[in-house]
Amino acid sequence: MNKTTEPLVEHHRRLSLLADEVMRLRQALPARDRLLVGLTHALRAVLAASLGYFAALELGLGQGFWAAITAISVSQANYVEVRNSSRDQFIGAIIGGLIGGLAGGLDGLDVATFGHYHYVAYVLAVIVGMMLCSAFNLGAAGRISGTTTTIIMLVPHSGAFWQIALFRLGEVTLGATAALLVSFAFDALERRFFTTHSSTGPSST
Repeated sequence: MNKTTEPLVEHHRRLSLLADEVMRLRQALPARDRLLVGLTHALRAVLAASLGYFAALELGLGQGFWAAITAISVSQANYVEVRNSSRDQFIGAIIGGLIGGLAGGLDGLDVATFGHYHYVAYVLAVIVGMMLCSAFNLGAAGRISGTTTTIIMLVPHSGAFWQIALFRLGEVTLGATAALLVSFAFDALERRFFTTHSSTGPSST
């Protein structure tokens, strides 16, 4: 094996082992605990989705469901994880929006006409966006970049590509912000609950 590829292979091997260990720990939880974890996660997600959705509608963004989708996709078990996931969503949306808007504007075609050059421009835009995210070690932002570019360039819409890209960025920002606010509130309530519970518990002798 080439020495230059050995660190990359080892990195992927460690990531795979870590993912397997996390999955094993989750499966080891009793069914009742797994149910409670799922319920808490679902409540976080649906509250964040509702907040992002209605905020988008109030601001005049006609497709507020993208804010709801973003909120659900970034919802995690704690605030730090949500913050990292939201960062990836935001950066990925910016990169995918810029590249998708630029590529869509340059080829001069929309999905209704869907010419050969439009699809070639789309493929290149997705590749460039994901490569940029990987080069700058931006985690899952690459997937978000590709998804955003796909929405901008392949989903039928009216209006300029730059306008669609700007709207998607606004909706992603609202969804990620909603998830952060809900996660922060949940974490604060959990800390207060466990602090109160521990202080009222039996005293050690």
